[in-house]
Amino acid sequence: MTSRAPADIGMPLDQVDTPALLIDLDAFESNLQRMALAAKQFGVRLRAHSKTHKSPLIALKQVALGAVGVCCQKVSEAEVMVQGGVKDVLVSNEVVGRQKLERLAALARHATIGICVDNVRNVEALSAAAVRHRSTLHTLVEINVGANRCGVAPGEPALELARLIDAAPGLEFAGLQAYHGAAQHLRGYEERALATSNAVRLTALTRDLLDSHGLACRILGGAGTGTYQFEAASQVYNELQAGSYIFMDADYAKNRGPEGGPFDAFDHSLFVLATVMSRPTDELAVVDAGLKAMSFDSGMPWVADLAAAEYFGASDEHGKIRLGGATVELGDRVRLIPGHCDPTVNLHDWYVGIRRGVVEALWPVAARGPGH
Repeated sequence: MTSRAPADIGMPLDQVDTPALLIDLDAFESNLQRMALAAKQFGVRLRAHSKTHKSPLIALKQVALGAVGVCCQKVSEAEVMVQGGVKDVLVSNEVVGRQKLERLAALARHATIGICVDNVRNVEALSAAAVRHRSTLHTLVEINVGANRCGVAPGEPALELARLIDAAPGLEFAGLQAYHGAAQHLRGYEERALATSNAVRLTALTRDLLDSHGLACRILGGAGTGTYQFEAASQVYNELQAGSYIFMDADYAKNRGPEGGPFDAFDHSLFVLATVMSRPTDELAVVDAGLKAMSFDSGMPWVADLAAAEYFGASDEHGKIRLGGATVELGDRVRLIPGHCDPTVNLHDWYVGIRRGVVEALWPVAARGPGH
């Protein structure tokens, strides 16, 4: 059950209940526009990744600025997106299990639904589900371009699978999924460029092989916030699947730009608002945002408004901040930049949209939870 929203429209920021998931609407809208403009300038399509925000309201904002649709990772997310009005959804992942496949095939009667495969048995199961529901699933072969997660090897193994898809009733061969997730957080600009250039090479090799056998790739998809410029400029990829760009997080901020400069393509727009609940010593503040309010898989959050302060320890409902000379009082609000935006969003029921210190929007995180 969705909890009560931590704020009301028109409420000042200092009255928002905590912990709360904040969106700085000015920064958020700027990020949306910057990626939309980049895709247009490079002449590629944007299929923004909704696993970051889990909100059809945000997805529709991306579509309004030119995105062809969205990606997601699970059937449950795809269902929420379609129910919320998104008409073109790619599940950029493998889906296995009869219940999930039945739901996916049924959903394809109401929207354009894409799916990725890397296994013959999965092709057969997808085809059977699509036939039962008299629907069409737009199916991509996922190739391993360096992430070493899912995906068949580029080249001949991908060709074999594409041929099976092309011949399978209920399936339409749509192209290649070639996402190099591990490259997104390589810190050096040159490191990311090198990793992406290898992914581009493998993707182009596989595309050309499939094309020579009469299997045209309508979609050559991949890219993330950390590498999208490389894929976009490659003249191989034609769809970008970046997601985190709308929010950013402390981990992405550790990436470097050209010549070691800051990775500043987008602004921080996502924060967890916390309240100082204890001041045990002059140098220690304890806030009410801990493990249940933020994800710590990519490190500690950053303290946004206190330059010398450091968030250094968390338990379920507590976060410890070393103040470094900053002055805060009991009841003060502190904005935290999460280490990893995607799983942090998944812990909250509501976004609280803030503009100039006032609550302007309340959006449910409609696809949150473990999902199926």
